[in-house]
Amino acid sequence: MELTAILLAGLLVFAAVATFVAVFRDGRGHTPPVRSTRPWMAGNLPSEPYATLRTLR
Repeated sequence: MELTAILLAGLLVFAAVATFVAVFRDGRGHTPPVRSTRPWMAGNLPSEPYATLRTLR
């Protein structure tokens, strides 16, 4: 009985450590790449909504 409890506790510790290692190796989540291109333009229409441009001024 004690052996089963020790094995179960060891398995839980191993699972917790493996989870943390996987999360840290992944970079703590998905981050989108930085865009290196200019915003698109369609004639005189900007790529951002008018309301966004208005709040920045």
